[in-house]
Amino acid sequence: MQAELPDLPCSIQGRMGSVRDATVSVLDRGFIFGDGVYEVVPVYDGRLFRFDEHMQRLGRSLAKVRIPPPHDAQAWLALCRSLVAELERRTGARDATVYLQVTRGVALREHTMPPGLEPTVFAMASPLKPPSAQQRHEGVACITARDFRWERGDIKSTSLLAAVMARQLSADQGAVETILLRDGPPGGPWLTEASASNVWVVIEGALCGPPRSEHLLEGIRYELLRELCEDAGIAFQLRPIGEAELRSADEILLSSATKEILAVTRLDGEGVGHGSRRGRPGPVYARLHEAYQQAKRLQCT
Repeated sequence: MQAELPDLPCSIQGRMGSVRDATVSVLDRGFIFGDGVYEVVPVYDGRLFRFDEHMQRLGRSLAKVRIPPPHDAQAWLALCRSLVAELERRTGARDATVYLQVTRGVALREHTMPPGLEPTVFAMASPLKPPSAQQRHEGVACITARDFRWERGDIKSTSLLAAVMARQLSADQGAVETILLRDGPPGGPWLTEASASNVWVVIEGALCGPPRSEHLLEGIRYELLRELCEDAGIAFQLRPIGEAELRSADEILLSSATKEILAVTRLDGEGVGHGSRRGRPGPVYARLHEAYQQAKRLQCT
C-alpha cells in the first residue's frame, strides 16, 4: 500500500524526502498516544495564507500540552517555503496545504510526560483540494450529531479519533460535514463546531458563531471573518447558539483552511433558509466568499 502513495515532499527532523519513504519510531508518543499537535497552512499561488496567525495557534497548542516549541517562526517559515517549492517542482501545484505536526518524541510507553525528550517534527505539502464549483454554487449538505468528543477542543491535537468518527457519520449519508451539538446550560443543546470546520449561522443579517471556549477550536477564520464582516458592513457576533437557532437560521456556513467559507444548504435532509432562498446559498455567503477571495490576494506571505 505504501508504494501507492503519491510522491509528495515531506520533512522529518529536518530531513527532506518523500511521504513514500517517510518513517517514524513505533515508540513515538504521537504514534502510541496521539501525544502531539498539528497545524494546516493553506497556500495560494505559492504563498502562505495568514502564516503568522497559524504559527500563533500552533504555539498555543504546544503550550497547552507542554511540548517545547522546536522552531521559531522564521525556521517554520523556511521549512514551509521549502516544502511549497518542492511540491511545485514535483507536481506543478502552486495552491497547496502545508501540514505541520509536532509530537512529544520517542520514549518507552508510559502515560506520564517524560522530561527532556526531543520533539518529533513532521511536515508535508500536498496540492490544495478546494470545494468544487458545484459545491460553491449549490451549497452542501450536512447532518447533526451529539458532540461526543473530549472537553479540550481548543487544542489542535493529533488525537482525532472522535473527529474521524463524527466525520464518518456524515460520509455515510453522502453529506460533507457533521455539525456537533453539546449539552450544557438550560436552553441547549448548543452548537460547538463540525468535525473539521467551524460553523456559522446568519440571523437577521448578522453572522453569528459560538463563543471561544475549550469545547471548540478557534479557527484562523474566526478573526478573518470578523475582519471581512467589518469591511463589508455585516454585523458579527460571538454568542451561544442553540439547536433551534441553528435549524431556523437564514444561512449556515462552514469555514476551514481547505473549505475557506462554504454554504450549507441542507441540514438533516431539510433545506436551510426561508422562502425563495430556502436550500440555496444566501447573500451573506456570497458577500463573504467574494471578500475571502480578495483576502487571499492580499494576506499571503
